[in-house]
Amino acid sequence: MRDRYVVHGGAGTGSVAVEAALTLMGLPYEVIETAALAGRPRDDALARVNPMRQVPALILPSGELMTESAAILIWLADDHPEARLSPTMAAATRPAFLRWMAFVASAIYALCWIRDDPSRVTADADEAARVKARLGARISHCWAVMDAGVDPGRYILGEELSVLDLYVTVISRWAERRRRFYEVAPKLARVVRRVDAEPRLADLWARRFPFVDGWEG
Repeated sequence: MRDRYVVHGGAGTGSVAVEAALTLMGLPYEVIETAALAGRPRDDALARVNPMRQVPALILPSGELMTESAAILIWLADDHPEARLSPTMAAATRPAFLRWMAFVASAIYALCWIRDDPSRVTADADEAARVKARLGARISHCWAVMDAGVDPGRYILGEELSVLDLYVTVISRWAERRRRFYEVAPKLARVVRRVDAEPRLADLWARRFPFVDGWEG
C-alpha cells in the first residue's frame, strides 16, 4: 500500500489532465516522466507498467494499475465525490458526462495519437502527409459536433467544473491547436479559457503545459 498516486506521464500529454484532477482534489501524487516522448525511443520502464507504451498510466495507492485517460478521470472523480468533479449517478447531467468523456477519448484523443505520428498507420511519407491533413480536418469536425451538442454554463455541464472540462482543456491544445479549436467550437472555447485561468491550476500549467509564445497556433 502506497501513500500516494504515481502518474506515468509527460509534459503536454494526456497525463496533464490526470495531474490537474489530482491537484484539484488535493491528493498526493508523484510523476514519473516517460522517456518515450523524447524522439520516441523504447521506454522499457513504461512498457513494464503499460505494455501499450502509452501515457497516462496511474498506479493507485493500493498498487493497482489504471490506464486510459477517460477511465482514470472518471474513476478519480467518482472515488472522491467531495471534490465535486463529476456528476453523481443521480444527477441529470450524468448521461451527458459519460457521453462526452467517451466521445473525446474515442473520436478525438485517438485521432490525435495517430496524427502526431502517421507512421503508426502508414510507412509511405506522401501518404503520411495526407493522413495528417485528413485527421486534422476530422478532429476539427468532431470538436464542432461536440460544440453543437452541448449547452455550457460556466463549464461544459453547467456551473460546476468537472474532469470533462480538464480533459477538453488539455486535448484542445493538441493537433490543430487552439486557434482552429476556437473557430469550430466557440462555446467550448469559452469554457477552456476559463479553465486555463483557474488559479488552483496556475502552477501546474506553468510546469506541465506552459502558455509559451505562439501556443495557440
